[in-house]
Amino acid sequence: MKRILLPLLLLLAASAPAAAQITPETLISLRRVGAPTVSPDGATILHTLTEVSLEANRGTTQIWAVPTAGGEPRRLTEAATSSSSPQWRPDGRKIGFMRGGQFWEMNPDGSDPVQLTSIDGGVGNVLWSPTGTHIAYTRDVQITPTPLQRYPDLPNANVRLYDGLMYRHWDTWEDGAYSHVFIAPYRTGSVGEGTDLMPGEPYDAPLKPFGGAEQLAWHPDGNRFIYTAKKLSGAEAAVSTNSDLYLYDRSTGTTRNLTADNAGYDTNPVFSPDGRMLVWSRMTTPMYEADRHRLMAMDLASGSMRELSFGLDQNVDSPVFAKNGSHIYFLSGVEATVQVFSMDLRARSTNPPVKQLTYGVHDFTSLSVGRLRNTEVLVGGVQSMSAPTDLWRVDAATGELSRLTDANADRLNGIALGKVESRWVPTTDGKQMKVWVIFPPNFDPTKKYPTLLYCQGGPQGTVSQFFSYRWNFQTLASAGYVIVAPNRRGLPSFGQEWNRQISGDWGGQAMKDLLSAIDNVAAEPWADESRLGAVGASFGGYSVFWLAGNHQNRFKSFIAHAGVFNLESMYGHTEELFFAEFDMGGSYWQQPQPESYRTDSPHLYVDRWTTPMLIIHGERDYRVPVSEGMQAFTALQRQGIRSRLVLFPEENHWILSPQNSVLWHREFFGWLKETL
Repeated sequence: MKRILLPLLLLLAASAPAAAQITPETLISLRRVGAPTVSPDGATILHTLTEVSLEANRGTTQIWAVPTAGGEPRRLTEAATSSSSPQWRPDGRKIGFMRGGQFWEMNPDGSDPVQLTSIDGGVGNVLWSPTGTHIAYTRDVQITPTPLQRYPDLPNANVRLYDGLMYRHWDTWEDGAYSHVFIAPYRTGSVGEGTDLMPGEPYDAPLKPFGGAEQLAWHPDGNRFIYTAKKLSGAEAAVSTNSDLYLYDRSTGTTRNLTADNAGYDTNPVFSPDGRMLVWSRMTTPMYEADRHRLMAMDLASGSMRELSFGLDQNVDSPVFAKNGSHIYFLSGVEATVQVFSMDLRARSTNPPVKQLTYGVHDFTSLSVGRLRNTEVLVGGVQSMSAPTDLWRVDAATGELSRLTDANADRLNGIALGKVESRWVPTTDGKQMKVWVIFPPNFDPTKKYPTLLYCQGGPQGTVSQFFSYRWNFQTLASAGYVIVAPNRRGLPSFGQEWNRQISGDWGGQAMKDLLSAIDNVAAEPWADESRLGAVGASFGGYSVFWLAGNHQNRFKSFIAHAGVFNLESMYGHTEELFFAEFDMGGSYWQQPQPESYRTDSPHLYVDRWTTPMLIIHGERDYRVPVSEGMQAFTALQRQGIRSRLVLFPEENHWILSPQNSVLWHREFFGWLKETL
């Protein structure tokens, strides 16, 4: 029998009548709990807690501790400046953390904070060696000269100079500085001079823009160190996902590539406690960033490697060893939820047996492992569509969950939540698709409700039990809308066949799936077919643009955030070309031209557009450049279709500033009120 996480399921039920509902302002005010870190003795968990001030337009993060056995959390840092990234020194006698871009340490009770580094430009991704004698950290190093360094007699010139691609990435322009890994001697209260593991190399470690300390790892001997890097430049880097793991030997100063055999991603190295085995995440298909996350293993003595997850048709994420090395625990998506699994290494089989430990309507967002008095301690961040992240302990034997934090109990008390329903909807090709339906609080089935189709981004991003601070389904439902959130073709946690089917077919089965979902719900007596809308961001924005020309008058209003409008111009403006090359089947000038450019680009169907549309875009979005939204707005305006363009000059692919987020919500709901 499946074990159900009852506390979270209770949050999914319709609440009793209450005066308050989740507004954008309520959403922004919620405290945000960071990932857990279990102490060496297994007794205490560190985590961060971020408080957001709408008035100050920023968040402040502090470090908290909570007993593993349960109890009252206590705050360890008090400074006005944020303190983040807590970690235990291997002996458990100090806590390291980041403040003001530098590395600090303090006692386990939060007393006696001491700044350890004072490095120009700051440091990041600091990791103590297992022996406690060194730290590793990253910092930017200027490798190629800036325009001012090239032309020092022209100090007021303002120019960018490039000789190759990847001249901008995510939301920053390439400036000739690269993130390098350093190792420095450490003793209590001080850090010595660091040694650059990548001298003169024009490459970043970890991978930009989102790689962090999970892409770095110390060997238990404290001598060897692994970092992740993609050592390619220019056009090669733009069209490749070939990252590798590099093993540095501190005693010899030498580095070797451990994963040169693979042309796809190799990331997230983890050593076994005895130091004999290295495991990591691998994608084998070049240029395919949504390939299955395989768990690889290498015997460090012989160099032989094998896949531990062979035959497992799902991703293996966040692997971590049991303290005695007997198991590997990991997270994996299952039918639009994220659960904890264990892999038993004691079996010594080619494919170690895998067991699902947790069940329930929730997502695990992180996992940390410790050992308390000979008992395995598993602690993870858990969230759902109706509950922001909190920390829960997992019983390694039974999978039973115990709550450790309830950071927003006071702020969610008395808030009315809508019911979240799971349903399986038949698709046009005879398959079944999981669809979440989120109802307004105090839903009355005798009434008619405007209904929104939520189009997910990615394109390979699961509509799981995530708690979003922008696309928050409870906030949308609180405004009186029924939300339809389908796991259309191309979304993970339903096997690789389902996931892969979207590549090369953006305007095909995935769009049919979206229409199947809204048609299924629109047939309900409480869904108002005369008031259907479609909303989405990124690939979800693309979906809105595509549906605008292919919806057969189903929808009365559209909202597209950071959507792809013209596949040819998108190819020419985006930075990570491997994505466009793989999903479109190549470049648009190839002969014969890939079919996607001839059939799947929304701009080809603008002559059919008639429905009002709100377009939102961040001007620092270099993944889906702002020109995509501008082109769509021009097409709407020239055809006399009611439309509005909302641009955020300082935002990227996401809207991160608290006040910008509230404004985003006000424009969003204002548009729906006017048009739906």
